[in-house]
Amino acid sequence: MMEEFICSVEFLRGPADLLARVSSEAGGVREYHAQDAGSVIDQVVNDLQEEFESAPAS
Repeated sequence: MMEEFICSVEFLRGPADLLARVSSEAGGVREYHAQDAGSVIDQVVNDLQEEFESAPAS
């Protein structure tokens, strides 16, 4: 089985909020900020779900 890079996700705690940094070949690098973990995770999940659903099947 061959593995293929899909995306990278980093979660960081800033002085005032949480930051998620997402990197993928299709979407490039983008960042999401929120006051709580649940909100920033929801943003990441929604974005990746849209990206993967619109990606052509290989």
